[in-house]
Amino acid sequence: MLPWSAPPPTVSVPVEDTSSRRSFAYPREVVRELVSELASRATTKRLAVMLAQLVLVPASTITAVLLRFDNAVPPEIWTAVLSTMPALLGVRGVAFVAFGVDGGLWRYSGVLDLCRILLAVASSTVLLYVFIYSPLTPALYPRSVVIIDALLLVCLLGGLRLVWRMLPYIGRLTPKRRRRVLIIGAGDAGDMIVREMRKGGIYQPVGFIDDDRSKVGRSIDGVKVLGTRADLATIVAATKPDEALVAIPSAPPALVRNFVQLLQGFKIPITTLPSLSELVNGKVGVKEIRPMAIEDLLPRSPVALNREKVRELISGKRVLVTGAGGSIGSELCRQIASFNPAELILLERYENSLYAIVNDLMDRQIAPSVHAVIGDVTDAARVNEVFERHRPHIVFHAAAHKHVPLMEANPSEAVKNNIVGTRTVAEASQRYRATRFVLISTDKAVNPTSVMGATKRVAELIVQGIGTNNDDGCFVAVRFGNVLGSNGSVIPRMMDQIRAGGPVTVTHPEIRRYFMLIPEAVELVLQAAVLATGQEIFVLDMGEQVKILDIARNLIRLSGFIPDQDIPISFIGLRPGEKLDEQLVGEGEELEPSGVEKIRRVSVPFTIDADRFEDSVAALIEMAALGQHGEVIRHLRRIVPTFNCRPVGRRYESKSSEAAYVH
Repeated sequence: MLPWSAPPPTVSVPVEDTSSRRSFAYPREVVRELVSELASRATTKRLAVMLAQLVLVPASTITAVLLRFDNAVPPEIWTAVLSTMPALLGVRGVAFVAFGVDGGLWRYSGVLDLCRILLAVASSTVLLYVFIYSPLTPALYPRSVVIIDALLLVCLLGGLRLVWRMLPYIGRLTPKRRRRVLIIGAGDAGDMIVREMRKGGIYQPVGFIDDDRSKVGRSIDGVKVLGTRADLATIVAATKPDEALVAIPSAPPALVRNFVQLLQGFKIPITTLPSLSELVNGKVGVKEIRPMAIEDLLPRSPVALNREKVRELISGKRVLVTGAGGSIGSELCRQIASFNPAELILLERYENSLYAIVNDLMDRQIAPSVHAVIGDVTDAARVNEVFERHRPHIVFHAAAHKHVPLMEANPSEAVKNNIVGTRTVAEASQRYRATRFVLISTDKAVNPTSVMGATKRVAELIVQGIGTNNDDGCFVAVRFGNVLGSNGSVIPRMMDQIRAGGPVTVTHPEIRRYFMLIPEAVELVLQAAVLATGQEIFVLDMGEQVKILDIARNLIRLSGFIPDQDIPISFIGLRPGEKLDEQLVGEGEELEPSGVEKIRRVSVPFTIDADRFEDSVAALIEMAALGQHGEVIRHLRRIVPTFNCRPVGRRYESKSSEAAYVH
């Protein structure tokens, strides 16, 4: 062996590890056994189905014989029947297999399955007839028995499948599982909703209420008209419904409020329907039954404005919305997008709010060219950059601080956002020749008692001043009252308190406010842009002011509770800057028609000395930048003589007051 030669390698033969083979083969065995088991289960189920159907064969034959002989069957006939039964079962069984009657899922049986049954029974009956009545075989029983037997067998086989298919629905038809509903209104809408309820199996209508006495005692689709509105309390106590459904889409708010009042002593929620036109068009079913909302009880009908003029103004234009992520700003963006602007610029300083409205526009698939811009309206450089890049034709300024108690505690911040922000955006609109500038103002700017109201009044004066000296565009302001459902408004706060079991807090038993819906507020803003001819202020005819206490009581009733019994109401006192009621026009102002129903133009001459006003605003802004809160409030009073402010230095300290930031 050479020195560098290595010894021959030792070859080792591995010993077969049977345990590893078994472990490797185990999954295949499991799969094989599982398939076999499933096959056996399917075979067992099919055999069970076949056996159940074959049991019906002698049952139908015996029943046919009994029917033919009226239960007095001669013995020789029974002998003949029993002697032919094996042949009968064999022929029927073969026909069932041949035509697939033994297969199929009974739960999904239909016309095709019935055709198979008819073919199988008909063919096997023909074979039996030939066999029983052939020349080689004497007739054993009357021919009529054969015909009756075939008809009975078809009914039994089809009926068995029908019963099987109905089993899952039997539980749904049990009355105790259905929601008992008392329907108020025995008209077209009531008739339609009863039909829908009978289809759904979820609701059980227990009766109608209708003021037409000629209908009392009669039935609509099997549901009786139990009485009139005067009998409502008695009927509710007798029928014990789970809910009361107001099925009068055309009912005025006063009538709806009356029903709510009549139901105040009962712990039942109140629901309602969409409009009757939707019901007629088949767009609404029981799924659209919704809880009655507080806007259904407003002392006026919602205002519907002319949108075609708005479309003419916005279509093909570049539109900028500040505060685009807020309650008003986001709805403005949605409605503006539907009018096909060339570009929609969304300016917002809170990224989460901006992200939400941009995604909402994309999801609705109505978004034009959208530009999401993060920026602060008090940042002049950023605002000018946005205007330089996008050159908007129309500007809606919705960015503002709006919470009265918070602004009382932070007056300098109210000045920065509501005054500096408005001036910055309005001046940029003038500089870049926007044709329309619309300021979102508030009724709290009229004879203000709060810092927030005073700053919004200064913002109105700024817009009027710029509009007076501007020939290229119209600068206007829009005043409206409290917006139902907006962020931080009274309604969501009260609903949270009701869900928590109370108490519901109200500042004062006599406090009143104007209320409007978010879409209404936005339509007013858009319509103001159409109507604008100069430095005007527009207001909406919002009807009567509503007591906050009445809203609290109605919200509790609509939730299915009894006010002051199930959910208490507590009064926490007026907060700083708050007054008992609001106004839409101030001293020296007059309301004039605008040419559009329920929109008024505020006539007020702009008589303020422009230079002196500019100096006062500049001084106010400087004080706010230094955080001189006392001087800010005193200077606000000089600029807005009607500002009747609270004593300086009053702040929120108690938790109960902080929890009441809702109005």
